[in-house]
Amino acid sequence: MEQTGSVVSLYTTHQRALLKYANSLVSDRSEAEDIVQEAWLRFARIVADIWPADPLRYLYRIVRNLAIDYRRQKAREGVVLESSLPETAASTVTDGEVPLDQAMRDRDAVEAVRAVMAEMPEQMRIAFEMHRFGGSKLREIAAFLNISVSMAHVLVSEAVGRCRRRVDWP
Repeated sequence: MEQTGSVVSLYTTHQRALLKYANSLVSDRSEAEDIVQEAWLRFARIVADIWPADPLRYLYRIVRNLAIDYRRQKAREGVVLESSLPETAASTVTDGEVPLDQAMRDRDAVEAVRAVMAEMPEQMRIAFEMHRFGGSKLREIAAFLNISVSMAHVLVSEAVGRCRRRVDWP
C-alpha cells in the first residue's frame, strides 16, 4: 500500500482509540478531539519525509505530548485564575513590558547564541536548531542527518555546551 494510503488507513482505524486515549489524559472531550486532529496533522507532515518504525506508537506519542502541553498550559492559567484577591492576581500577570535592563541582557544573550551558532559546523547547527527550536527528537534528527542517534545526541550536547559557555543559558 502506498504511504499516503497507509497514513489515512492508520488514522481511520485508530481514531476512536486515539480520542479515548487523549480524553483520558485531558478529561475534556472537545479538547481531546482537537488534540487528536492536531496529532494527525503533525504525524502526516512528519511521515511525508520519514516513515517511523512503529507509526502507531509514534502517533500515540504525539497525542501524549500534545495532551501534556495542554495540561501544562491549563496549570499555568490556573495559577493566575485561582487567586481570589485582585492584588495577588495582578502581581502574577505582567503587562507584557519587560524592564529595559532585562531586555538588553536578553538581546545580548540572543546575539551571543547567534554568534555561537554561526561558528558551529553545519551538522551541529542543524541538529541544535531541530532539537531546541523545532522540538525534534534525537531519532528524528539522526534520520534527517543520516547519522546515528548517539551521534545526534553528541552534536546537540556539544552545541548546548558551546552556548552555555558563552551565555548564562539554561
